[in-house]
Amino acid sequence: MTSPRAIADLHLYLCTADRPDLAHFLADVIAGGVDVVQLRDKRLEARPLVERARLARSVCADHGVPFILNDRPDLALEAGADGVHVGQDDAPAALARRILGPEAVIGLSTHGPSDLAGATGQSAAVLSYLSAGPVEPTPTKPGRPGTGLDYLRLATERSLLPVFVTGGVTPERVPALARSGARHFVVVRYLTEAGEPRRAARTLRDAIDEALSRAGPGA
Repeated sequence: MTSPRAIADLHLYLCTADRPDLAHFLADVIAGGVDVVQLRDKRLEARPLVERARLARSVCADHGVPFILNDRPDLALEAGADGVHVGQDDAPAALARRILGPEAVIGLSTHGPSDLAGATGQSAAVLSYLSAGPVEPTPTKPGRPGTGLDYLRLATERSLLPVFVTGGVTPERVPALARSGARHFVVVRYLTEAGEPRRAARTLRDAIDEALSRAGPGA
């Protein structure tokens, strides 16, 4: 498994549902600059989800990229994932840590100040990173309003853990997100809907690298 501390050095985080070309798609976007992958699929039952997670884990391992499973620490353990990402209504992060052990990557979604307060009250021994957002409303989170940039600023200022921004991450939006404190970015549709995923990943990664270089040391 990847050391939780290594997550601070990662900047382009793909969250994807299962798809028929999953292995090829992941290899393409990793070649383009994705450096952490999450499989998030609400449709699959446990057994097929584990099978697809094992496939994704194998591709990620071949390329030296951490693989995260959404929601299910038990299935993450079974699939040999590097970690799990849980939401506010999923298994508690502390339980995920007990299941997956001290070296696993454990991420937690936050959507507002109250979520952030609960997350920052947990130790770094439990959590590896937070996500903040979605900054803009997104079809991947139906019914959830956008948090706006103010919450991103709050989260990045208060959290001692890496904060991955979610919602509307595109090359055009990266500079504004970076000016608001973002140093780590979660992408879904810009890559999952791309006709040329490798090229799209490279374009997005270049935008992130440029924004971080402008942000200066410590970015």
